Amino acid sequence: MKPELLQGSRSRILASVVLVIAAVFVLRLFYLQVIQHNHYVSLAQQEQVKKERLPATRGEIYALSGDSPVKLVLNETVYTVFVDPAVIIENDSADKVEKVMKAVAGGNVVDDFDKLLDKEDSRYQIIAKRVTRTQAEKIKDEKLSGIGFTAVSQRVYPEGQLAAQTLGFVNADGVGNYGLEGYMNDELAGKDGRLETVTDVSDVPLTIGDRNIREPAENGKNIVMSIDRNIQSKVEQALAAGIQRSRATDASVVVMDPNTGRVMAMANLPTYNPSEYYKVNDAALFNNGTISAPYEPGSDVKTYTMAAAIDKGVATANDTYYNTDSIKVDDRTITNATKGHTGVISFQTALTWSLNTGFVTLAERLGNGKDITKTARDTMYEYFHDRLGLGQNTGIELANEQKGIIISPDDADGNAVRYSNMSFGQGLDATLIQVTSGFCALINGGNYYKPTVISGYVNGEGEYVQNATPQPAKLGVVKETTSQQIKEMTHVARSSFRGIDKAGYYIGGKTGTSQVIKNGVYADDETIATYLGYGGSDIDHPEYVIMVSIHGDHRILGGSADAMPIFTDISNWMLDYLKIQPKG
Repeated sequence: MKPELLQGSRSRILASVVLVIAAVFVLRLFYLQVIQHNHYVSLAQQEQVKKERLPATRGEIYALSGDSPVKLVLNETVYTVFVDPAVIIENDSADKVEKVMKAVAGGNVVDDFDKLLDKEDSRYQIIAKRVTRTQAEKIKDEKLSGIGFTAVSQRVYPEGQLAAQTLGFVNADGVGNYGLEGYMNDELAGKDGRLETVTDVSDVPLTIGDRNIREPAENGKNIVMSIDRNIQSKVEQALAAGIQRSRATDASVVVMDPNTGRVMAMANLPTYNPSEYYKVNDAALFNNGTISAPYEPGSDVKTYTMAAAIDKGVATANDTYYNTDSIKVDDRTITNATKGHTGVISFQTALTWSLNTGFVTLAERLGNGKDITKTARDTMYEYFHDRLGLGQNTGIELANEQKGIIISPDDADGNAVRYSNMSFGQGLDATLIQVTSGFCALINGGNYYKPTVISGYVNGEGEYVQNATPQPAKLGVVKETTSQQIKEMTHVARSSFRGIDKAGYYIGGKTGTSQVIKNGVYADDETIATYLGYGGSDIDHPEYVIMVSIHGDHRILGGSADAMPIFTDISNWMLDYLKIQPKG
């Protein structure tokens, strides 16, 4: 072959190789720049775009002091202290760290924290929690190697245990539990914001660019409760005194404005300190017994039966029946706890002395006058459940509300015997908040208000913005004339206890003593004592309703002996605190 031909072949081969290599480069660039474009943009953004969470501030919780909000729950910055054991070991500073932490952090160090300092296989160990700013500064002043701090927000309760089970608490993860904190967690927590910004190689933000994103945090709502901290404090004092006086184990109180449904106080003893919720061994202590502990309400419900009978026109306070201290319903004989008021007596006497026979008689009169018929049971269910809310969640803004149960007359167990027991408060389960709310309707003219613990909120400018005045959830659950008679009957019943109320005021109430079911049967050695009543200047202006419950393990407690003194203590104080003027 001629040399010039060979040289031409080599040129063509070289050109072909160059062309192939160029094609590979083009294809590779196409793959990288087009097909893998999004992947590399994402990698670049990870390097260039810094993302930060902008934490929202949890809303604070206020109570009222008269008409002014006062803080019951606020936020405080505290610190978690962590160490890098590798640095501690390298600097041989474990002894110094241990000494400083014990001296400064004290009870805030975690258990056996000194052993965490020697963990060679770890670079991060938490050795103290909830350290204050002052403590953190003192630790920093020691210039310890391998020590770091993380700022966290925790709830502070300046009033200690006050209204703890109504407030609830916030756990270590920042989530509300129980009470208002649990029910309104989303509103209180707010919404975190985010910051995304493009930076240079030194991580300095570049202010120019359409990839910069700033979404401000939406801070949580500052809620003002309808709880009055002064009434709450008095109620808790009265409860503590009542428990000691009766040698009881637990007690609860609800104080409500019957004309709005606003809860002015809600207390349970024993209680806990929400700032130290993690020290509570029995989780039952977190429960708010006024909303989460259904029980047989007992004789307080006799006001409901009386109201249904009056409203249906089958009885009045002065109507009579023949009392023999016992009455038979099917195969059951029902007796009175209080004996001796035999013969022809009025229903007012039956209410005053809490005679079961009178209310079974009323249940019969709601039917054919002789038996507790299906018509009678339907009527009682309508008033107890549908109108006055027993056995239904009220919708109060607190977590873990329980609804209890009322057996429908359409159920096989909703028979005459069951409803005879219900007429005087047995055979049904309800909560204190349900019984209180229904009673408010019986004495406020006949309108049912949904109970509420929220009065308004504090806006970003620190101004108290009140919610609109609550409107009735149900109008005319009983007639106004029925309401007047129930107020008068309970006033007469309370008047049989002379000299316990301030002169010149109109106070009414009803005692209750409930049996306790244990292992499916009524206990012979244990009862729950209750008192349900109201107060005001005259019959037309009830200003407050108070319900008291007190109980002791293996203790027989009575409504008049154990619960009523607590009511009286609170009621007489309320008359002065609310500046209610005596009639005349």
